Amino acid sequence: MTRDFRRELRQRQTYAEAKLWMALRSGRLDGLKFRRQYGIDRYIADFACESLMLVIELDGAVHDLDENQLDDLERQQHIETLGWCVLRFRNEQVTDHLHKVLNAIRDQARLAGAATPHPPTDFVGGPLPLPLGEG
Repeated sequence: MTRDFRRELRQRQTYAEAKLWMALRSGRLDGLKFRRQYGIDRYIADFACESLMLVIELDGAVHDLDENQLDDLERQQHIETLGWCVLRFRNEQVTDHLHKVLNAIRDQARLAGAATPHPPTDFVGGPLPLPLGEG
């Protein structure tokens, strides 16, 4: 996946991608920085917020084909194993109900922002012990 290929994808974006990008770009959605056609391992995500490890994928009619559904599932599972959360929307959802899509993204962003990558240190029984040889 080259920069040129990602640039080409940006230049031939769908109407739904363009509409969602106008709502996400430059931190327009709650100050969150999204990038479009973002490379994650061997895949390219439609939109990604690195700070929240949140991917937004838009699906058109081509994704209804059985072979594409299987590819989408495999792709999503791989991206999720890397720690990303993937939200999928139909193109029609973006074009017809953009406010609902943005609210769903906001809800997931709140959840992702509230998650902590480390276990809490103040649970019953005191803080977690340090690994052997540390402290």
